[in-house]
Amino acid sequence: MLQLILFFQSQGYDITYASTSVSSDFAVDLAGIGVESRLVKMNSVSFDEFIVDLQPEIVLFDRFMVEEQFGWRVAKYCPNALRILDTEDLHCLRDARQLAYKKQLEFNTTLLFSEVAKREIASIFRCDLTLMISEYEMELLQSIFKVDTTLLFYLPIVVDVAAVNEFDKLLSFDDRNDFVFIGNFLHEPNWNCVQVLKTEIWPFLSKQLPKANLLIYGAYPSHKVFQLDNPKERFHIKGRAENADEVIEKAKVLLAPLRFGAGIKGKLLEAMLYGTPSVTTTVGAEAMHGDLPWNGFIEDTNEGFIEKAVALYSEEALWNAAQQYGFELVRKRFSGSEFWKELVFKINFLTANLAEHRRHNFIGSMLQHHTLQSTHYMAKWIEEKNKK
Repeated sequence: MLQLILFFQSQGYDITYASTSVSSDFAVDLAGIGVESRLVKMNSVSFDEFIVDLQPEIVLFDRFMVEEQFGWRVAKYCPNALRILDTEDLHCLRDARQLAYKKQLEFNTTLLFSEVAKREIASIFRCDLTLMISEYEMELLQSIFKVDTTLLFYLPIVVDVAAVNEFDKLLSFDDRNDFVFIGNFLHEPNWNCVQVLKTEIWPFLSKQLPKANLLIYGAYPSHKVFQLDNPKERFHIKGRAENADEVIEKAKVLLAPLRFGAGIKGKLLEAMLYGTPSVTTTVGAEAMHGDLPWNGFIEDTNEGFIEKAVALYSEEALWNAAQQYGFELVRKRFSGSEFWKELVFKINFLTANLAEHRRHNFIGSMLQHHTLQSTHYMAKWIEEKNKK
């Protein structure tokens, strides 16, 4: 989201950041970068007044739930505004994989046809453009849900080339120690990953490397998370990292045995950027490396995962080669300004041809019509109910 804010600023847009949540102590200082923040309410006519007064040229929704809540109001009061959805990752895919994992089923595409999918795909059709972080998810939307390619735009997490040029200044193999995992504990795939590390991976991996520690970092750790902390087993729950970059760079290997999830895994991209080889699963590496070698290993069995983690931690030549693969991945897949140039072209084209673009998206117009009617009256009912 911050990258998108900075992108629109670079194109001369004034940014208003509207959220239903109050700012936290760890939030980016938006005022410091010239962004106005506004607190908005759900199911409230006050948002109508806000959007009418603002009259934005472009409205960017952060995930489909926000579009569900506010999209119909934007369409009603700012019909000429370009509506863009930022998916972050495809929620219906993540939920389907989680369901398959918990029920011990083999994942197949029939699991995608859920209530979440109906809501999420409807949101994609209602918007003029949807930003997709994963090429795999773009292909899935087109092949399974028949979303037209003109409604989708591939935009991964983009790394600043200037940061890439600092590779030669990173810590070496001998200067690093321990394994690391990092991820928000409120995110179910991350919490499950920590449990897998605790019960399925570390008890066996730690015996082969008796001097190594596993450091677990992440925001919003609950009491049940801290209960997993066991210094005697060299399994450490560290909580929120003051500096995530430093934590990753100091570690020798990042472990991410992800069982379900979607999108691009920021922790794995950061590991490449800071020269830390990783061991992950097929789900973890999905849509990240294309035809290029991974910066470590991709293993879906516990035995293979542990074996490769030991080798990567112990063998300097192997570790150095994996690090270089990561650098190459960053340069070829996530750096450069081409993504932003293409997005500028796409936005300019849609802005100039919005009416025609919407005529070609009849499903979106139909969904917008029915959603506006149904959501409008539901919101009015909730609004009246809240007055009592």
